[in-house]
Amino acid sequence: MLIRDVEVQGRGRVDVRVRGGCVVEVGEHLVGPRVIDGRGGALLPGLHDHHVHLAALAAERASVRVGPAEVTGTDGLAKALRAGQPGEWVRAVGYHESVAGVLDRAALDRLVDDRPVRVQHRSGELWMWNSAALRAAGLDEGDGRFWRTDERLRACLPPTPLDIRGVGRLAAARGLTGFTNADPHPASDLRTLLKELPQRLTIMTLDPMAPVKIRLDDLTLPSPADLAERIMRARPRPVAVHCVTRVQLFVTLLALDEAGSRPGDRVEHGAVIPEEAMDWIRGLGVTVVTQPHFPVERAAAYSADVLPEDRPHLYRCGTLVAAGVPVAAGTDAPYGTADPWSVMRTAAGRHGREAMSPRSALGLFLGAALAPGGPVRTVEPGAPADLCLLHVPLSRALGALTADVVRATFVGGMRLPGR
Repeated sequence: MLIRDVEVQGRGRVDVRVRGGCVVEVGEHLVGPRVIDGRGGALLPGLHDHHVHLAALAAERASVRVGPAEVTGTDGLAKALRAGQPGEWVRAVGYHESVAGVLDRAALDRLVDDRPVRVQHRSGELWMWNSAALRAAGLDEGDGRFWRTDERLRACLPPTPLDIRGVGRLAAARGLTGFTNADPHPASDLRTLLKELPQRLTIMTLDPMAPVKIRLDDLTLPSPADLAERIMRARPRPVAVHCVTRVQLFVTLLALDEAGSRPGDRVEHGAVIPEEAMDWIRGLGVTVVTQPHFPVERAAAYSADVLPEDRPHLYRCGTLVAAGVPVAAGTDAPYGTADPWSVMRTAAGRHGREAMSPRSALGLFLGAALAPGGPVRTVEPGAPADLCLLHVPLSRALGALTADVVRATFVGGMRLPGR
């Protein structure tokens, strides 16, 4: 395949030849069969989402969204949960207490009692069930609140349809050629993702080259020494440590000091990073894979839920880059938007020192899967033909930072169907 007249960074307007799944030639006035006219649009390496939950994202089409953006108040929540047929299971996602307060079995029974209902918290960590759901699953006990028990619950439930191909098509329309799936334990449906998803896929824990995911929780937080031991057991593989609070971050940094850091180690989210931690992170050589869109998407909730002393340190981006810390981004979909261009736009529009240049924001999704904070990938001979062709030159794309600029997406030189 020959992609003619495209803008390639550092090369100007050139032609790009693809053969055997790789870029084999970049130059002017190339000739050959299977010509695609780029019409002067930019040709970029395909985008890579460095932190996503694909099984949950694929289940969204079989779910009702009940987050603050979709539902307001108890009446609105009840209406959303009653939209299906009586007696059928309802799977609701994206819930936050700002919608209708704390949910448990009794609260859900007051809203809906004629069908099994399970509601997932926006964090992805908590499920809330009504009595009908508990009885149907043979779990008719307790208050219906289940914290980090997905594997146990999955065995009691009817299977949820996963629209994996739909996820792949929409991702292709956004220029995505790869994902890093951040679920901490490999589930059976993750192998289905490998078969049905057209993008390249790195699965934490399942992929022997990928980092080992370590999830922390303040209520069961290990000591730095215990966490260091766990990190050393994971070696020689890198680790990706889930850090969404200040204390989780400092325990992780102390543990990495003791265990010794290695290339590929990551802090996932880095939700709260105080100023005094940035030199420490840089010294360890750890990459922060963050979600710069969360302070905007969740502004109202964070203003109520986050301690005032932590709010200036939420999901840093621009200051980390300025401090020399390697940074990459993941959407964390479905717990955040699945659109990487929206994440870029938000990163570039952040206030004050956290704002990034549009080009740097684009770079958050151009790192390699196993080196997300490293040098951005380029279109050059020998590189995989995982490509994103834009309708417009890069300067115009950076001015908009919207998925509308994407014209075509290729993985291994094969054009992917979009939407």
